[in-house]
Amino acid sequence: MSVAAPSEEERAQPYLWRFWRHVPRRGRLLIFDRSWYGRVLVERVEGFCKEPDWMRAYSEINDFEQQLARHRVVVVKFWLAISKEEQYRRFKERESIAFKRFKITDEDWRNRKKWDQYEKAVCDMVDRTSTSVAPWTLVEANNKYYARIKVLRTLVEAIEGALAGFEPAAGVKAGGKSQVKRRK
Repeated sequence: MSVAAPSEEERAQPYLWRFWRHVPRRGRLLIFDRSWYGRVLVERVEGFCKEPDWMRAYSEINDFEQQLARHRVVVVKFWLAISKEEQYRRFKERESIAFKRFKITDEDWRNRKKWDQYEKAVCDMVDRTSTSVAPWTLVEANNKYYARIKVLRTLVEAIEGALAGFEPAAGVKAGGKSQVKRRK
């Protein structure tokens, strides 16, 4: 699910309200492309919120993820890190290939000028929101193939870990409706 700027309705609610609305029901999967971390990254760097708001967001985020984990949601967070040089190369490539041009905007170039500010915000975000129930996985992403493999392996490990201690319900046939119950 891609998360855009908040609507008027969403701005009238507590910050994390718009994300609670999209938490999937038990047994379902949802991948957020961007997420509740916008407050401590984009909104912080671009000045869309005041310092007390983005500072408070760290504890709100940790509480939110703790609540998700208590309800058996598997929270897996990735930061895909690329070098400034690799970002520049990818931007130039996108500009030069017709079917990739839509992926690059003037805003991307403008934000690139704030690299150091974003880098500081990312370091603070990882330091303040990597917890035992929702740790960050930092992915070295200059090599896209390496990054994809690391993400997939991490996801598989997290899902397998969450399923440990569960077995199919008695009487469920292969290919039948999936149900699990806790082992005793």
